[in-house]
Amino acid sequence: MLLGRRTPVTTFLLIAIGVCFAAQYLTGLEDGPLVQLGVNYGPAVRQGQYWRLVTSMFLHGGLVHVALNAWGLYQLGSLFELLLGSPRLLLVFFVTGIAGSLASDIFTHAPSLGASGAIFGVMGALIAFLLRRRGALTPQGKSILTQLVGWAVINVFFGFSTPGIDNSAHLGGCAAGLLIGFFLPEHRAALPAPEPRDYQGGL
Repeated sequence: MLLGRRTPVTTFLLIAIGVCFAAQYLTGLEDGPLVQLGVNYGPAVRQGQYWRLVTSMFLHGGLVHVALNAWGLYQLGSLFELLLGSPRLLLVFFVTGIAGSLASDIFTHAPSLGASGAIFGVMGALIAFLLRRRGALTPQGKSILTQLVGWAVINVFFGFSTPGIDNSAHLGGCAAGLLIGFFLPEHRAALPAPEPRDYQGGL
């Protein structure tokens, strides 16, 4: 998958996540609750610190955490951006990421961080968009849809069975993405979808 001019928003988001993690590392805050840097924390949000709903999306709890989320964003963000355009990716990423943060505050009641709520939102929007057009999908499109649904099911199961994973944020972001995806119109300038082999292992 090529990054750069064809997927500028995906590239920008990956760079932003990398820069934020580097800042965490340089300040010695790459692990832990990261309250100082803007982790999502319900009591603080309810006191008016709404910016935490966004800043927490760019913070991660360690190298493995940021690497997994960066890989997921690389796969799903690139696919979304090629099919539906850069402005829509930017909108879906932030709207679903905030939805995931809110769901975490409502149902988890613990500090949370990471881009996974937004990544699940991008995935949900893609699934809904393709499901709505499943009758007109090519075999390649149906293969991508099947991979997306399978990836979603596996990750939700993994989230419920693994301690420390904020499944509330995942499900909140995904639900918001599904809702948005059902209403996304066709993108006139969409490029042909890449070959499915580009996504094997990531989807």
